[in-house]
Amino acid sequence: MTTRSIAVSPGCAYRRTGSDPASGVRRLSSLTDREREVLLMLGTGLGNRELARELGIAERTVKAHIANILDKIGQHTRTQAAIVAALAHDVLCVDRACTRHLMRVAGQRDEVSAA
Repeated sequence: MTTRSIAVSPGCAYRRTGSDPASGVRRLSSLTDREREVLLMLGTGLGNRELARELGIAERTVKAHIANILDKIGQHTRTQAAIVAALAHDVLCVDRACTRHLMRVAGQRDEVSAA
């Protein structure tokens, strides 16, 4: 068991570390359509080989896209980019039949009717 320093505040981890995944969401407009597609797929948790197969491109091309995405959205790791993808699903996903879009709309209706 490790001992935690008393000097460390239990406050917001984002504030403490200076890392806020929402900052990546604000930078999505700098991505190309293909990079947006790769980022959305990255959010599914697939590895590079599986992403390449799904997108019909070479694995090295996936790696190049991910490197560009990380640079453009100001993240350091693919995990951070995947978190941005999950947070920004509604912005990245163009499939209007997507069940995540439908769940959000239903949730908004519930909030409105509760008010």
